[in-house]
Amino acid sequence: MTTNTPTSAGTFLLGGDLRINRLGFGAMRLAANSLHGPSRDPRTGIAVLRRAVELGVNHIDTAGFYGSGEVHAHELIREALSPYPEDLVIATKVGPLRDEATGIPSREATADELRGLVEEDLRRLGLERLDLVYLRVGGLGPIGGESIAQRYGVLAALREEGLIRHLGVSNVDAAQYAEAEAIAPVAAVQNHFHLQHRDDAELLARCAALGSAYAPFFPLGGGNRPLDPSRYERIAARHDATVAQVALAWLLALSPVMLAIPGTGSPEHLEENMAAADLRLSEEDLAELGG
Repeated sequence: MTTNTPTSAGTFLLGGDLRINRLGFGAMRLAANSLHGPSRDPRTGIAVLRRAVELGVNHIDTAGFYGSGEVHAHELIREALSPYPEDLVIATKVGPLRDEATGIPSREATADELRGLVEEDLRRLGLERLDLVYLRVGGLGPIGGESIAQRYGVLAALREEGLIRHLGVSNVDAAQYAEAEAIAPVAAVQNHFHLQHRDDAELLARCAALGSAYAPFFPLGGGNRPLDPSRYERIAARHDATVAQVALAWLLALSPVMLAIPGTGSPEHLEENMAAADLRLSEEDLAELGG
């Protein structure tokens, strides 16, 4: 595959009023390869962001806790892209807090702390209003089992104040999604989902029925559910593509509400990911992939 235009993957109307390309960019790996890895050269991150926008990316997913050392995704985004293109949608997440001892975002913000996190994101990104704010719940363990009403209600109030345009929820189960939806519209869900981790299929279908976007984290594997590339090499070879491109193309083919946000700190890897927008899987491919 030689082309790399995110616009080829189609668009989605986020929250009913923000038209974005379904293939976007995740900022987690801009500053470091992991949440506790060594910092990357910030000049590379800036170059990746500018190239992503050149290629047609108009949806960037970030978080205040994405960073390592003195290098952080928010600041890279602001330096690389501000003043922002008119059609650029920046999504962020609030909830996790870094542990002072380990530096890992293992603590969870209380309802009283959420306003401060939103205001900090506004300041660091240089924005007057955030396009999309997810309430990120819990860690990487099993999801569900707790009420999110109080915390989501705080974000809903900030939306009414005009600090937030649209709300989302991340790392939630169906009950938590319904709990949030009863308080204020859920424009997007961000849960763990990929080719070999499909436990969230029912919630994806619920999002499709209600018009919420679904933007999976770890779309190419990661966390405690890695992707086994050897299972998909034959399909990739049929298209002169990479396994990562097949995995992204499968996500985009699965549902019209699916938003793919692969992340990288590498210019070369960015080009590879963006080329997935032009990959069209056949019925045979989809049957072999099981979806």
